[in-house]
Amino acid sequence: MPNIANRITMLRILLIPVFMAFLLSRAPYGDWLAAVVFTIAAVTDSIDGYLARKHNQITVFGQFFDPLADKLLISAALVALVDLGQLSAWIVMIILTREFAVSGLRLMSVARGVVVPASRLGKIKTTTQVVAVIAWILQPSVVPWPLAWFLMAVAVIATVVSGFDYYIKLKPALEEPDPEAGT
Repeated sequence: MPNIANRITMLRILLIPVFMAFLLSRAPYGDWLAAVVFTIAAVTDSIDGYLARKHNQITVFGQFFDPLADKLLISAALVALVDLGQLSAWIVMIILTREFAVSGLRLMSVARGVVVPASRLGKIKTTTQVVAVIAWILQPSVVPWPLAWFLMAVAVIATVVSGFDYYIKLKPALEEPDPEAGT
């Protein structure tokens, strides 16, 4: 039976289609409802991690699906904002490229026995992305366009910087010979 932290992670994944339905529906208050569901989903990231650590229930499932749920949530939001014509695709490509590159680097390092936990910069990156997405969902009705752009710029910068940080931390593990290559 999955523990409570893993159930919360799965809830975050299940909230993605609900969020998308509200965001893409163009229904009255759809943007507001999308922002609320997105915020709830984003907050579950802190809750599941806290509960897993508090109850000493850190699992392989959680270590894999927790960051995956974050990436799915942010990716869905960004792609939807591009589809709605609210956000430029190049911004989304920078963020998604970093997410895939870091995931690939982490998988390669795990294959070599090196696990790099989420870093402080990675958490800052996620927070700035969440704030920027909420701002974009609620602009221009609540958040002025220049503020939304500023918050997205901060998120893009945090995304790139944290990506380089992971690369620097993982580089030594990646430079070692691959044990399966048969040197």
